Amino acid sequence: MTNIINFLSDEIMVLLIAAMPVVELRGAIPFGVSLGMHPLHAMVLGILGSMLPVPFLLLFLKPVFREMRKHRLFKKFVEWVTHRTMKKAKNIKKYSALGLLIFVAVPLPTTGVWTGSIAAALLDIRFRTAFLAIFAGNSIAALIMMALSHAAFGF
Repeated sequence: MTNIINFLSDEIMVLLIAAMPVVELRGAIPFGVSLGMHPLHAMVLGILGSMLPVPFLLLFLKPVFREMRKHRLFKKFVEWVTHRTMKKAKNIKKYSALGLLIFVAVPLPTTGVWTGSIAAALLDIRFRTAFLAIFAGNSIAALIMMALSHAAFGF
């Protein structure tokens, strides 16, 4: 019974790490592999975990930001996030879904699903288009991270 609990808790940890901003699957996959998971298993968990916040960001970010801008305390934060994201989103703005896919596919910090989702919401990219582009880009990034983890940990 303890083995099942430990196994499930490792999986949940990988899912939660993948759902975190900045870290996302770029940290979750190597973490899962370092726990002894097969790279493919860690990759699937990383994709699932990192995609968890995407629908919420795409659907609710703009209304939440609109409300936050009304309060002096949050206005600067919203402006900072918006400015930082839009500065990174030049190619997303130029190439729309393809730019979004490529942006998310590059496995570097601040180019993942969180920033991609925020950019897609701010640029008014349709939900379905944005979700599919982010999923495809995230899957490419996951394959890259799985290959790197596989090489590093020697599975």
